[in-house]
Amino acid sequence: MEFLSKSVAYGWRLLPALALALCMSAGNPVAKAAATWEIRKIGGDDYVSADNIKQFYRFAKLTRSGPSITLENAKVVLLLKVGSTECKMNNVKFVFSKPVEEVNSKAYISRTDLAKLIDPVLRPNFIKNAGTFNTVILDPGHGGKDPGALNPYGTEADYNLKVANLVGAQLRKTGYNVVMTRTSDRFLSLQERVNVANAVQGNALFIAIHFNSGGRAARGIETFTLSPPGVAHYGRGIVAADSLQNTGNEHDSANVALATAAHGMVLRALGTNTFDRGIKRARYTVLSGVRHPAILLEGGFMSHPYEARLIHNERYQAALASGMAAAVQKYRVAVTSKPAPATRN
Repeated sequence: MEFLSKSVAYGWRLLPALALALCMSAGNPVAKAAATWEIRKIGGDDYVSADNIKQFYRFAKLTRSGPSITLENAKVVLLLKVGSTECKMNNVKFVFSKPVEEVNSKAYISRTDLAKLIDPVLRPNFIKNAGTFNTVILDPGHGGKDPGALNPYGTEADYNLKVANLVGAQLRKTGYNVVMTRTSDRFLSLQERVNVANAVQGNALFIAIHFNSGGRAARGIETFTLSPPGVAHYGRGIVAADSLQNTGNEHDSANVALATAAHGMVLRALGTNTFDRGIKRARYTVLSGVRHPAILLEGGFMSHPYEARLIHNERYQAALASGMAAAVQKYRVAVTSKPAPATRN
């Protein structure tokens, strides 16, 4: 655990504010918008060129090395790869709904991924009314007859609740109202969790807290947001129901902005040894049914021998909780900051 104490001690002072840097870096693309979006049909879907993205979001450079594309300015480095669904912004991994394509030596990104992922990450302050909240709903997964994943030291349900209590205590200290879907080891159905969240009046955020399981080799943290219409649940192909608009899709942009803040701040709090599995899309009930911006964060693998010991360690739990709590404020700052005034070149 020595690496954890060092990363927490120094990370908050010296590492860049990752989530905020991502959120605040795009400047004012309206000042010099692309004159014409170059939209191309590929496999029946709309795609836009990386050149357009460079121009609209005012990246200073676009460089290409084989299949790898780098877009960069003073605050953001955006990494893409032809044929891959993985994208990195300031070393935080995102998973696209469709791979980057290439036509006539030019790279193209799915229009859905541009609108539903890249844009809200780079321009969170264009998301309407996203900062008008004072309540955070914490959903510790599992409980009661459903212990969740198991390791030699304890149950996922217990760890979920411990971390949620830590997050809630920190948020209350900074003035937020906190609603817990459960405060003890009791079972709630997925719909009951949704009902608790939707009973909260006014604007709020919803954060589901879980730990993962997937074999002894699987490791790292990952954060899920609701799949937009037309985008499959992570790990499977499209089905007919994926075309439907769910309640949570009202906040597609806010969901991604919140996930960026949470994922980035948790990575920062846990330190450089943490494996980043990325920000992904899924159709979990607690994401699709909740009417507030919502994410589900997986804080490590119960099934991984080393991560199981970490998850049981109180310092790891505290660091994870600190990252989540800090993310709420980072998100609020990012979505309420005013766009830069227009300039002329």
